[in-house]
Amino acid sequence: MGFRIIKTAAATLLSVLLAAAAGIPNAQSAGLLAILGVEVTRKRSLRTITARFVASLVGLLIGCGLFEIFGFEYWVLGLFVLLGFPLIVRSGFKEGIVTSSVIVFRVFGQAELNLGIILQQVELLIIGLGSAGLCNLIYMPKSDQMMYGIRKEVDGLFSVIFRQFSQSLRDPQYVWDGKELIQAGGAIQRGLSAAAREMENSVIHPDEAWNVYFYMRKEQLESIQNMLQLLSQVYQHLPHGKMVAELFEQLSQDVLNEGYTGRTESLLTDLEESFKEMSLPSSREEFEVRSAILQLCRELALYLKIAKQYKAPITSGRQTSAETAGSR
Repeated sequence: MGFRIIKTAAATLLSVLLAAAAGIPNAQSAGLLAILGVEVTRKRSLRTITARFVASLVGLLIGCGLFEIFGFEYWVLGLFVLLGFPLIVRSGFKEGIVTSSVIVFRVFGQAELNLGIILQQVELLIIGLGSAGLCNLIYMPKSDQMMYGIRKEVDGLFSVIFRQFSQSLRDPQYVWDGKELIQAGGAIQRGLSAAAREMENSVIHPDEAWNVYFYMRKEQLESIQNMLQLLSQVYQHLPHGKMVAELFEQLSQDVLNEGYTGRTESLLTDLEESFKEMSLPSSREEFEVRSAILQLCRELALYLKIAKQYKAPITSGRQTSAETAGSR
């Protein structure tokens, strides 16, 4: 927000100075147009400025037509609003209603209509909106550090969640409030929003690495929520639960690494083979619990598969934090 204010101030000053240098009356109107054109991202700025410019030309055409027919009467301004605004909205340029009003009201204020005045308004649009576009394109703050911080927060929360899973499997009577699930969901959403802004600021070659990472974490969080439902069905302490608990303990460490280690996947494969060699359940209760544990393992396999969809396992080559962000 603070940087946007600085950009707005710079664009306003630049536009007013240029309009004054061009000899345009009431040059401060260019500053108002510049204020309306400053946006938070480069792509949004281009879309907004284009919409405002086209809408202003449409409004100028309508306004000039009304002034030519009915003259410069106050009630004609109301007629312009009644006729012009719906046409501008239907044209798909509703963002430009205010800028078009500024231009039309300027023409009304001069109480005169000729080609020179019309060209003057177009020049004012170019200076005001152009200054805003220029300030937007020159520099946009990078959000990599912020997204890296969010990534570390999400990784840490996932690690805590898996440790809690491990504790619950070791002790079915253990009570966990699950607050880390809510915190992780909020952090992932913040990360997705920040990644979307970063892509909006990259006009030519947008980097999708961060967006891929946070989208992957969102999918994995859904898988974790499914695991939690299965975990609630493990109401007895069994050796099988202890073995899976060690699996989640390993995963709580792996999730903090900057790459897909494959250790948890390997342990999961060995564990499933061990399950096949064990004797069948001796009671209905044991059958239910072992069934829930087996489904829990399958959901864990899905969690790991989601990571491998986006990133390959760690190689000997060096990877950047953004490239390896989604590999776990």
